[in-house]
Amino acid sequence: MHFSRVLGLGVIAVTLASCAAQTSDHTGTHADDFGTPVGTQSVKAGGDLVMGLSAEPDRLDPTTSSSLYTRYVMNSICEKLYDNDSSGKLVPQLATALPTVSQDGLTVTIPLRTGVKFADGTPFDAAAVQTSLQRHLTLKTSQRTSEMGPIASIDVQSPTEVVVHYKQPFAPLTAALADRAGMIMSPAELTKAGDNFGDHPVCVGPFKFAERVPQTSIKVERDPLYYDAAQVHLDTITYRIMTDANIRATNLRSGDIQVADTISPQDVDALTKESNLRVLQARGLNFRGLYLNIGNVDGAGKPAKPIDTPLAKDARVREALSLSIDRNALAATVFNSWYEPACTPIVPQSTYATPAGIACPAYDPEKSKKLLAEAGVQTPYKVKLQVQNSPDQLRYVQALQAGVAAGGFELEIVPTEYSTLLDVQKRGTYEALFLGWSGRIDPDANISRFLTTGSSGNYTGYSSQALDDLLGQAARTTDTGPPRGPVRAGGDAHPEGQPVPLHLP
Repeated sequence: MHFSRVLGLGVIAVTLASCAAQTSDHTGTHADDFGTPVGTQSVKAGGDLVMGLSAEPDRLDPTTSSSLYTRYVMNSICEKLYDNDSSGKLVPQLATALPTVSQDGLTVTIPLRTGVKFADGTPFDAAAVQTSLQRHLTLKTSQRTSEMGPIASIDVQSPTEVVVHYKQPFAPLTAALADRAGMIMSPAELTKAGDNFGDHPVCVGPFKFAERVPQTSIKVERDPLYYDAAQVHLDTITYRIMTDANIRATNLRSGDIQVADTISPQDVDALTKESNLRVLQARGLNFRGLYLNIGNVDGAGKPAKPIDTPLAKDARVREALSLSIDRNALAATVFNSWYEPACTPIVPQSTYATPAGIACPAYDPEKSKKLLAEAGVQTPYKVKLQVQNSPDQLRYVQALQAGVAAGGFELEIVPTEYSTLLDVQKRGTYEALFLGWSGRIDPDANISRFLTTGSSGNYTGYSSQALDDLLGQAARTTDTGPPRGPVRAGGDAHPEGQPVPLHLP
């Protein structure tokens, strides 16, 4: 079986013929285990893999998708220019090497594989790459535009080279091309299907799309045209939509599914004791968190407008809510220490993490109440919180509801279907919502997407010219070390820092 590794949340479970049982310690120090060898079992050709997905993917279109679960499916049928290996290092996939970059950082040349075909037989070449990248950049409903940076043009230099010209240097490009912005679609199918491409996606991949039954399943089948088809051993993969964690666990035990993307922390310890199951844990780049709407009135990416509530207008109220959350207690009691608090867009295990950059606000409900008093709001202050209608997410926000009461808040919990929650987030028809982000290897995409003015992923309506300038400045440098001097909005980094190549070789 050959397909891209997905950096995902928490733990997954895989059924195996036999393996040693494992135990867990409830200390929050569970060791990562992502597919260590099991016995001497040999790989056999053929077979059908059934995977339980904890939510239904949105449309299978890499340009418009904003769902982690869509990525799970698309990774099997739609390869990218680059990928992340098991250590988080960027490696070529449909490209043949990391990009070469001009001295001024404005011209990025990407070398491409030869002899590759899309699942419909269309040749893969630089023109096809140009078509997909241009669609990611300019389609009105694209979720990729801000991820690709300030591109001036995308040109074909030869059948095996595509050139991206920038208005300003943009260091995170290669990392962006290791995700959906780097997924390349058949130009023939794009011409044929247009905006409906996601109904029958055609890309380069070990598998090709077969069928989708809404709210039930998605099936992919082995693609004989794939350039490395000899290493693809499964005949099909069926992704079954199973939103209930208990049902996923039951189906794993019965063998009706062989893999589940996420296992509830409530089930993990019991599953690890079963000899025919294997729990694979890997720290991810992702997070779940609260989104507070402070200006998204007309939809993400549109100009921010005032919202006349204390939560939206007064930073003291938002700080008070943050101080009312006991993150460590929630992780330990709700998730049995299988998850850990992550309080900034930079996850603790990232190579870019620093103590200051990942610090959590201290739990301080008394200070929260003082801030609410200073803001002149009546307590308990009511906040309507929308959340995915799944047992684990509801369990978390119910514990959150009880916890923030000590700080002067009253949460009204509104269970919402996952696909509806994604739409609510984009349209801005919410006060607060609890939702996840699958994370990116370059922290720029965990920050700029959400906080840059006008970004298609700026779901909260935040806008700050000073922050826009700082994020833009950060995206233009390849120095991964801390600043050695003052960093000013709109200015250049201190010249003393020794540049360390990040994503621009």
